Amino acid sequence: MASWPWPRAMNPHFEIVKAEVDASFREFKALSAESQEAFDKSRLAGLAYPNTSREHFRITCEFMNVLIIVDEYTDVENATVAKEMVDIIIDALQNPHKTRPEGECILGEIVRQFWARAIQTTSLPFQRHFLYSCTEFLRAVVVEALDRDKAHCRSVSDYIKLRRNTCATKPAIAMYEMGMDLPDEVFYHPVIVELTECIAELMLIDNDMISYNREQATGNANHNLIVVVMAELGIDRSGAMVWAARYHTEVQKRFTDGFAKVPSWGPSTDVLVKEYLNGMATWARANHCWSYESQRYLGTKGPEIQRSGLLSLLPTVDRRAASATTKKNGPRQ
Repeated sequence: MASWPWPRAMNPHFEIVKAEVDASFREFKALSAESQEAFDKSRLAGLAYPNTSREHFRITCEFMNVLIIVDEYTDVENATVAKEMVDIIIDALQNPHKTRPEGECILGEIVRQFWARAIQTTSLPFQRHFLYSCTEFLRAVVVEALDRDKAHCRSVSDYIKLRRNTCATKPAIAMYEMGMDLPDEVFYHPVIVELTECIAELMLIDNDMISYNREQATGNANHNLIVVVMAELGIDRSGAMVWAARYHTEVQKRFTDGFAKVPSWGPSTDVLVKEYLNGMATWARANHCWSYESQRYLGTKGPEIQRSGLLSLLPTVDRRAASATTKKNGPRQ
């Protein structure tokens, strides 16, 4: 990302809001304290939404927690259980004022509370676009679980198509609309859709390159670009990393070229579109920085690995046993 025009920035409300959101999230007892600190999704929100108001920044932090808990809970389940969890989440999004059933998985209440707060201060167009994008993401999580059950390794093109949704970029980008009335004709315009997919691809490439080591160690590597490229092109791990880095550069160019081709919808809407597009571009920078600054994938060695470009392969561990140390599944407490 050395030539990416959008620089690293941090939301000035980060420290205060992070403390508030972390304290609130701990009440769910959904993750161990160690895991919650390691994931540090509020830092990702701070990097991704540097200009967001304090009120809306809290919503973004809560959504980052939703993403990490969905990931942790569904990643170790078969497709049947993953679908049950996804159905609970979608129902909570569609019915944020409905009391969740007794004994239901904690995901329902976490998502219900998040969305019930979000809709109080956000625009109706944002709410429509977010629900559309988030549902798309959640349905893709179930497809990923089906692939995992069958140990299915997709082609590179099929994998990228699915991964654009499982990386949750689209609902995260929609967060920039919270204070906007962005028309549907903008949100669904082919040029805007293409730019959104470019950012999703940049994020999935960065994420898959960084997370490969952890995923190969836990036996969940089929849903990873590096493994898919190795399988289809018949190249080794180093060759796949080089391929991914080159593809990343190509996607960056696609985005900057497309950015210059955005049509006009009139002065008042164009101002919103510019803010929205700069926001999604900032997401790509934020995700890249967070991958090294957090302890999610690289532990405390992120800055060192970023400087050297070198890391040692982790030994294989049992995926479900590893997850048991990070989450507390089962009934709502």
